[in-house]
Amino acid sequence: MAPLQKEGLREIGTDEQVIMERLSRASSQRVDRVRRATALLAVSRGKSFAESAKQSGFKSGSTVAELVARFNVHGLAALTIASGRGRKPSYDGAARAQIVGTAQRPPDRKVDGTATWSLSTLERALRREAFPQLGATTIRRVLETAGSSYQRTRTWCPTGTAQRKRRAGVVTVVDPQTEEKRG
Repeated sequence: MAPLQKEGLREIGTDEQVIMERLSRASSQRVDRVRRATALLAVSRGKSFAESAKQSGFKSGSTVAELVARFNVHGLAALTIASGRGRKPSYDGAARAQIVGTAQRPPDRKVDGTATWSLSTLERALRREAFPQLGATTIRRVLETAGSSYQRTRTWCPTGTAQRKRRAGVVTVVDPQTEEKRG
């Protein structure tokens, strides 16, 4: 026997309704968000929690009941993964800033053994300085998040900037459409 529906779904606003309907039909959205939107729409159309769970791909009506309770409190934010889920970041903001700062400074040829940073030389230098467990993949992800990209010249540069030689000297040129191109 199915558990009783203790808490009903609150009135859904028209803007919320439109967003959830669009989300439930989207093929490019995350599957979990589509399922949650589908379940909430089914409940708003009068289906029981068990029926809407079956329709949206959840195993039980209690999952939908928890979703409804979260939606009543948080609105559309209930469609995303709740905070506290997933792995916690290994390195805090200060550590990430130190990684970015090291990548942006020119390497010391004698100490670092290179004239330009590669991921492996940057990893070696950072492990020697402060992070004995730091890996190349983490460095790459931190630098990409900070807006840098690995260039053909084997250097990490802020995305959308380039240094050009002019008669007056070396000039940093900034592409104004960087954010547009990144998507």
